[in-house]
Amino acid sequence: MDSSLPPEPAEPRPRRRDRHGRGMRGPVAPPQVPLSTSRGDSFRDLVADSVERLERRWPQLSEVDFLVLDVPRIEGAESADEWPGETAVPLGSAVSAEKDRSAQIVVYRRPVEIRTKNRDERALLVHEVVVEQVAELLGLAPESVDPRYGQD
Repeated sequence: MDSSLPPEPAEPRPRRRDRHGRGMRGPVAPPQVPLSTSRGDSFRDLVADSVERLERRWPQLSEVDFLVLDVPRIEGAESADEWPGETAVPLGSAVSAEKDRSAQIVVYRRPVEIRTKNRDERALLVHEVVVEQVAELLGLAPESVDPRYGQD
């Protein structure tokens, strides 16, 4: 007797939807919508905008590496829970150039995000941190790096 059922495949097909056919059909948002960018990517964009704004006035900043890290590294601590007592958490840091490495400015994402409520506040704080670190690196006052520093 021949069976009228087709033979079963050797491996089952991966399910793309739930058993009722109502699962996810595609991405929730298209790539050009801000919803699809991660918080880290959005923060990097804020830092890049601030750096671009300053590079117009200070062309030597093109030789400086700007980095975004999630949190500052704790010297001498074995875990993140061992932050030294009353010490304030830094929002950024500047490291001068050495013969084998270019100058670096680091902005710490999580401490900045914790201190702000929305994107506009975050953009202002990121710019202030970048200006302060550039001023420290160049040995200038923040007001001379960006005349609008502290006015926003």
